[in-house]
Amino acid sequence: MTSSWKRTLGDVRSFIGNSLGGLRGTSNLASWVVAGTLAYFLWVKPSQELKRQQQERAALAALDPNRYVEKRKPIPDSQTTGLIYGGKNKANRSDE
Repeated sequence: MTSSWKRTLGDVRSFIGNSLGGLRGTSNLASWVVAGTLAYFLWVKPSQELKRQQQERAALAALDPNRYVEKRKPIPDSQTTGLIYGGKNKANRSDE
């Protein structure tokens, strides 16, 4: 009787060890810690920060819709800044 449950326990431990990649001991634990840390900083934390920012924006907009202004950089006018060649300040030159 005792040998059957010991064998079952050994089989379960072997299955779990093989499913975790076959690593044992501290190297197994260290690899899971590294993988969990990477997953947290690459997926979990950014999604939580995005959700928090969206909630803050929604709260500000609901508080006073006329006061809240979305903060983003303005798109520069390519003609005025001279990014498109040949059309820079044509209106100013015609006035002279």
